[in-house]
Amino acid sequence: MTILDKIVLRKKEEVALAKQRVSIQQLEQGLHFNRNPYSFKQFLLDEQRNGIIAEFKRRSPSKGVINDKVTVAEVTTAYAAAGASALSVLTDVDFFGGHTDDLLAARAANDIPILRKDFMIDEYQLVEAKALGADIILLIASILTPLQIKNLASVAKGLGLNVLLEVHNEEELNRSICADLDAIGVNNRNLADFTVNLQTSFDLVNKIPNEFLKISESAISAAETIRDLKAAGFNGFLIGENFMKTTDPGAAIRHFVDELISV
Repeated sequence: MTILDKIVLRKKEEVALAKQRVSIQQLEQGLHFNRNPYSFKQFLLDEQRNGIIAEFKRRSPSKGVINDKVTVAEVTTAYAAAGASALSVLTDVDFFGGHTDDLLAARAANDIPILRKDFMIDEYQLVEAKALGADIILLIASILTPLQIKNLASVAKGLGLNVLLEVHNEEELNRSICADLDAIGVNNRNLADFTVNLQTSFDLVNKIPNEFLKISESAISAAETIRDLKAAGFNGFLIGENFMKTTDPGAAIRHFVDELISV
């Protein structure tokens, strides 16, 4: 059983317990349920911003603790101030050390789009994401069937949420494309064994239809890499570990953006 298999099994248990604790009707009374989510496309293509989707992540199954000494508010506001186009906030508890409270904290402190980064397998999680103040939800092709992707994307759009589909290879891409997606992300990290290969993005970029925003995810640690990915056709760049592994993620993104400007 891979790490991803274990995550999905645990996620099913987690969602079942959440449904018992808080009903859909209660979620619909949540603090942010009636707010209009920000447009992912508008912020990602804003020339005043840099296309970075900056991630808050305390730990991962492959690296263990990355950074558990900083707060969501201080890091995400620094990301936004540095020109990030969007934020990514991990809400998985057991494997990534996140929490739904992290999303609430990020929303309270920021006025740019926020991606709820989690393993979405049930419509309940989409309603929950809306109630927590998310603007974007993630659908991971490797853990969902094409029908599940289509149905979850449709529900998300009905809630006004932006939808980011994550793929790892051409087969996942071809079977998962549907009308209700806003963006397609190529994850350069293999979620089965957590190895990374940036070439995955370059191999898939031209196979993604141009009607979708194109995002490269993971393994981005140099400004030159963003230059190359932009030239290849990507609009956005999800970066987490590169900033979070430092003692001051805010300073790390500022330094990175300074390098990006000079590239």
